Amino acid sequence: MTVPRRFRGPPDSGNGGWVSGTLAGHVRTTGEHPAVTVRLNAPPPLDRPLPVVGDSGELLAAGATLRLLDGDVLVATAASVAELDQPLPAPAPLEAARAAEQRFEGRHAHPFPTCFVCGTDREPGDGLRLAPGPLTDGTGRYATTWRAPQDVDRPMVWAALDCPGGWSAGVAGRPMVLGTMTARVWRVPTPGEELVVTAWPRGAEGRKHRSASSVHTSEGELLGRSVATWLAVDPTRVRPREQP
Repeated sequence: MTVPRRFRGPPDSGNGGWVSGTLAGHVRTTGEHPAVTVRLNAPPPLDRPLPVVGDSGELLAAGATLRLLDGDVLVATAASVAELDQPLPAPAPLEAARAAEQRFEGRHAHPFPTCFVCGTDREPGDGLRLAPGPLTDGTGRYATTWRAPQDVDRPMVWAALDCPGGWSAGVAGRPMVLGTMTARVWRVPTPGEELVVTAWPRGAEGRKHRSASSVHTSEGELLGRSVATWLAVDPTRVRPREQP
């Protein structure tokens, strides 16, 4: 697989959610293992072919672990897993999600303004321009609206689930990168469909911060959900760009 520059997160590597969703497309799922978990081991490079490999004879086998390689570097692994069974809160109401966007911390200082999903440097139609902000209902959840673009596909749903979870986990206060993401997508939205992405923190241990997220239609239909672990990075190596 190749990660086009359009789908970058940091300036020189792929957006974790899009890369995870694209790699997940190579994984065979089953009724017992309908979700896919992806672990990112290294920054996914841009604009060059990366082989997807499995053990001999297992590339398409159910339960096989696939590896995304860049030469001798292990970029990511992926495998099918059991259904996500963590409690799923109700989605944020559409108007509450719109109001939350006005509180998006990334407008003031964004660690990765080039990000395909939530980057403030991206033009509409090029990036998704999601703006997840905190709700005011005391739950600690974040929410944003999302109008599905004309070229929406399954990796974009993974991407839309990705970044809101990071903001809910505290990216604004401490730059983080995606470590692992486990997701299931039941349906890809139709172009132009109005959606709500809701995300919430699930605790932290040292550098590891956990989050969960869901994407629903404005009428409340669940399209996809995920859980993720984020890894805090040295803030001296990431200089958030102050927004004017």
